[in-house]
Amino acid sequence: MINGTFGVEDALLFEIELIASDGSGVEIESMFDTGFSGWLAVNDQDIDGFGWVKFDRKIMRTAQGNSFFDIYLGKIKLDGQEYDIPVHVGKNLSEVLLGRQWLETKQLLVNKSQGILTLG
Repeated sequence: MINGTFGVEDALLFEIELIASDGSGVEIESMFDTGFSGWLAVNDQDIDGFGWVKFDRKIMRTAQGNSFFDIYLGKIKLDGQEYDIPVHVGKNLSEVLLGRQWLETKQLLVNKSQGILTLG
C-alpha cells in the first residue's frame, strides 16, 4: 500500500517510478484520475529516453474533446512492485495520470477529513 497526498484542488497524488528499457528509473508525482479509463497517461515529451515500444494508436474522449494517444508498452514501479502496462502517450497532458484500471487490482481509500489517501 502506498500513501498519497492531497494536492491543489484536492488532487489525489501518488509517487511512482517510471522504468526505462535499460532498467533505470525516475520517480515522479502522478495524479489519480477516476475519469481516465486506462492505466497510465503521460505527456509525449515526458517519455523521451525511456525506450518504450509503441504498439497502437487510439482516439479517446478527454475533457478537451477527442484526442489521439499513442499506446506504448511501459514499465512502472508502484508500491515496490514492477508492472508492464499499456501507457497512453499524448500531447498537452499537464499531469502524469493513474487511471481506473488500477482499481481492478488495488483499493483506493480516500478520507479527506482525516487526511487519509492510500492505494494498495
